[in-house]
Amino acid sequence: MNDGSMGSGMNYLGDPDAVAAVLAPLRRKLLARLREPASATQLAAALDLPRQKVNYHLRALETAGLVELVEERQRRGCVERIMRARPGAFVVDPTVVSHDEDSPAQLSLIQDQYAAEHLVDVAAATVRDVARMQVKADETGKRLLTFTAETDVRFASPADVHGFTDELTAALREIAARYDTPDGRQYRVVVGGHPTPKPIDKSNEQGENR
Repeated sequence: MNDGSMGSGMNYLGDPDAVAAVLAPLRRKLLARLREPASATQLAAALDLPRQKVNYHLRALETAGLVELVEERQRRGCVERIMRARPGAFVVDPTVVSHDEDSPAQLSLIQDQYAAEHLVDVAAATVRDVARMQVKADETGKRLLTFTAETDVRFASPADVHGFTDELTAALREIAARYDTPDGRQYRVVVGGHPTPKPIDKSNEQGENR
């Protein structure tokens, strides 16, 4: 369970231009290497690329607010700019590449609690909302209090999934009614379930790529 007591820095990417800037493979490589400060010259040498090309992509990342200037150094009559990726995790708003954020689709037009589309819509909205609030909390030096509860369960049949869902829904309503207060801070509690993905067989994957 996570009570939000250890909030880490988070960079929320909700602007389509910022998202587009980070999607290119080369720019992802630059962001990974810029966890440690480096110059365009150093990055070009490490990636075996022309410095002008690296500079172009660095400027795009800087414009999008994904990298920042650490210092400027005089080097052989030129100014060498030392850059680094902004601290913290980059969180992309899933709705940027799916729907307009003001669209009713964000409230999930599909209300079937057993539909995968409904789960995906709710999860996307959760990522968007929590990321935005975490950024604001970081800016004001406050803590965003959240909680997460997870478990695994093995169902014998689809009927058991439906029975479990019905009981869980009833229990959630009962607990919510017990703690709900008219003047309290409103929380959204989301409970979802999906099959556990099978582990990827790395040996087969490597064999297929040969």
